[in-house]
Amino acid sequence: MDASMAPTEGDVQPPLRILFFPFLLPGHLIPMADMAALFAARGVRCTILTTPLQASTIRSIVDRANTSLGFLRTAELLREPFRRFLSDHHAEIDAVVSDGIFHWSVDDAVGHGIPRITFLGTSMFARSCTEAMLCSNPFEACSDDPAAVVSLPGLPHPVVELRGQMMDPAKRPHEWALFQLIHAADRRSYGELFNSFHELEPAYAEHYRATLHRRAWLVGPVALASGSGKDVASRGAIAGALSPEAIGCLRWLDKKPASSVVYVSFGTMTSFSPEQTRELAHGLGLSGKNFLWVITNGSAAAASTDLCMPDGLSMAHRDRGYIVRGWAPQVLILNHPAVGGFMTHCGWNSTLEAVSAGVPMVTWPRYADQFHNEKLVVEVLGVGVSVGAEDYASCVETHQVVAGEMIAESIKKAMKKDGDGDTVWKKAEELGVMACKAVEKGGSSYEDVGQLMEELMARRT
Repeated sequence: MDASMAPTEGDVQPPLRILFFPFLLPGHLIPMADMAALFAARGVRCTILTTPLQASTIRSIVDRANTSLGFLRTAELLREPFRRFLSDHHAEIDAVVSDGIFHWSVDDAVGHGIPRITFLGTSMFARSCTEAMLCSNPFEACSDDPAAVVSLPGLPHPVVELRGQMMDPAKRPHEWALFQLIHAADRRSYGELFNSFHELEPAYAEHYRATLHRRAWLVGPVALASGSGKDVASRGAIAGALSPEAIGCLRWLDKKPASSVVYVSFGTMTSFSPEQTRELAHGLGLSGKNFLWVITNGSAAAASTDLCMPDGLSMAHRDRGYIVRGWAPQVLILNHPAVGGFMTHCGWNSTLEAVSAGVPMVTWPRYADQFHNEKLVVEVLGVGVSVGAEDYASCVETHQVVAGEMIAESIKKAMKKDGDGDTVWKKAEELGVMACKAVEKGGSSYEDVGQLMEELMARRT
């Protein structure tokens, strides 16, 4: 190279600087923190913007919110602090990665000439379904009957859902209006980041980029790519330490045969009525499977030990089940050889953790993007079995009661290792291998991280 063309010290570009702006609930904060760690490992200078002085206030409001609308409104508390921060530091930021809930963040980012990149924390499949719903409003073409079939147009696969499984604008006009705001902000943004990987939903990656003409980068599973084994294992634990109860459940699993345990967990924001809790316990009993059941504090199940046990039997006298109250080391549980199935609400973080572990799912969606994720898991990927939930409702609203017999049948079908069950198992194991390869050097997610970094660096010139 000619000496005159050689780069000088002054020509060396400083590292990219990305501001990450997560919502403060664990299901939003943890994957975005993982994402920040992922980019930091590639040389990006990452800042996670939080408001510690307001965190306890915001969390208490979230805990009191009786609807998802109330949950979304708490995001407004961070609007003015974000605006002030960006005004003071915009010259130091190359991009803002914002939780999609903060739809208003696009105004300040664009105002300062900073690309705003949305992180929605869901699958590309669910995001594409939401896009189809918002753009076409398919409810207008069907009856008001909750059992009416609704078709979502323009997607790579035929997607039909029951009206009762979807967020109905006629019943939830305020929530629908908020989702329209989020959608409009996403369209004004530079692009969207997904905690997913190309091999998991290739048709929807292509659909999003080529058909919808949207910039999108699939960089997940971020939990696999970003943290050490210890960090991933203890995510969500207080002070990063496993509780005696969590350690106890792992030791209990150590004593169980391979693939013999169904892990039952519905996230931190899902609760069941006493009647549904009894049916779930009954279903676990009928299934004949060992079970590890995580019960969140404050749920109906947490109020009574007897209520939680199949046939009302005390855990002290039976070895088939183990109850964990509160937080559980989900990643370690799903990757334990004794676990052969995961009964889940289909929140995307939990779904992706099951995919990464190669574990078949028993799907029981409740609200938000969960019914879409169930469609992906059961119908597109073929790695799950549905319990047959049919009604979209928030965590405090009344749900249909799913019978114990249906629950038991779904568990047995998902965990069966011959016939149709063998196909589910093989597909789940294959996806688990693909997930690990995606985040390795040269993998699809690794490459998408690099492509986004190159694009942002090019914007400097």
